[in-house]
Amino acid sequence: MNITKLWNYILFSCVCLSLAAFGSVDTGARAPDFSLNGADGNAYSLSDFRGQYVVLEWTNHGCPFVAKFYRDGHMQGWQKEMTEKGVVWLQICSSAMGKQGYLSRDEAKELYTANGSASTAYLIDASGEVGGLYDARTTPHLFLISPDGMILYQGAIDSIRSLMSSDISKATNYLIAAYSSAVAGEPIENPTTIPYGCGVKY
Repeated sequence: MNITKLWNYILFSCVCLSLAAFGSVDTGARAPDFSLNGADGNAYSLSDFRGQYVVLEWTNHGCPFVAKFYRDGHMQGWQKEMTEKGVVWLQICSSAMGKQGYLSRDEAKELYTANGSASTAYLIDASGEVGGLYDARTTPHLFLISPDGMILYQGAIDSIRSLMSSDISKATNYLIAAYSSAVAGEPIENPTTIPYGCGVKY
């Protein structure tokens, strides 16, 4: 199988997208509150972070699209950059028990350390309840929430749907761009995009 055919097969197999309208929450609407346990053993509620920007990152360590962003430290770098500015960054894994990506609390804690993650917390949503609230479709799937609890951005991490790490530097990072516009008091150019990646393993 040549590279083009292999790439097309992987993209077809892993990418779970809908060209129809998506999202059970609209950009500009209030973000649904939730509470989840973290890999660190603490409980986290979205409402705890009122007054701060919050990023929600749906993740699955077994997904090659997620691996693309973690392999060379890109996602960790964005996490570090934003949390140092006071942003709360919550990774959420909605993989069901027995499905790809599911981790126990201890396994999630070990992965968090091994990856060098710089997020605020890694949250476990094995029931899929929170993923369902947000209609999280892919890993990764990103949301940016304003200090007053409104959804400012939802969708893909960036503009190039690819498994190639070399494409990261060429792409527009929608999340970073949305945050930069928000803090500058400017309109967000792309407030809603179609996420790409592996389907969430509910």
